[in-house]
Amino acid sequence: MCLILFAYRRHPRYPLILAANRDEFYARPTEPAAFWPEAPQVLAGRDRVGGGNWLGITRGGRLAAVTNYRHPAERGRGKRSRGLLVRDFLLAATPPRTFLQELADGKDNYAGFNLLVGDLAALGWYSNRNGPPKLLPPGLYGLSNHLLDTPWPKVADGKGALASLLATEDPAPEDLFAILSDTAVAPEERLPATGIGRERERQLSARFIHIPGYGTRCSTVLLIDRERTVTFVERRFDGAPDRWREVRQSFTLAPAPRHFA
Repeated sequence: MCLILFAYRRHPRYPLILAANRDEFYARPTEPAAFWPEAPQVLAGRDRVGGGNWLGITRGGRLAAVTNYRHPAERGRGKRSRGLLVRDFLLAATPPRTFLQELADGKDNYAGFNLLVGDLAALGWYSNRNGPPKLLPPGLYGLSNHLLDTPWPKVADGKGALASLLATEDPAPEDLFAILSDTAVAPEERLPATGIGRERERQLSARFIHIPGYGTRCSTVLLIDRERTVTFVERRFDGAPDRWREVRQSFTLAPAPRHFA
């Protein structure tokens, strides 16, 4: 289970503010975020099982992130890894709308997913458990393991915390990590019903998950300002919220046909 909170063209200094948690089994082999030797324009981590990744950005401003769509009865056997969607977009040159439209034609090749893709001209979202792809207008958004802005507690409360942060002149990465690190679980009356049982719903309702064998493996903060400077910070956890290793990168985006507006 995962969480992505983002503000798109809602802050006077930062056209994009994004904060994301990746939740996964602790035993699943993973590589930290880095610029790829074979594709040095790409900054992303890697899933060493499926070969894809969960969130990344390029030096030209192409951005992609994916979450699973929670469906307990669904099995991914014989399906293409959803993490490859992020990799494919980062390595392509196709505009977001075209990429998502072409993806919709092959939606049954994947188990349920949400995919966020963008460049300096547009930001789009698509789930193969929903309708057609959408280009997003300026706004404040949250995504977990249902559809965009489904008001699960971690999404609704996370958006509220991010909205408060947008009122500040210069949101700092540490402020965004504070939003992502909340381990409080939702009260019984606010839990969704997705077919995994009430106790599991409760455990997974926290923004930062820490349960035996499974939890938040990394938190990522991404800021892009009006001068096209990218700040990318990833914190990888060793099974506990208070122990992490950090990757921090800052760079200016390469020239592109359009800027954030």
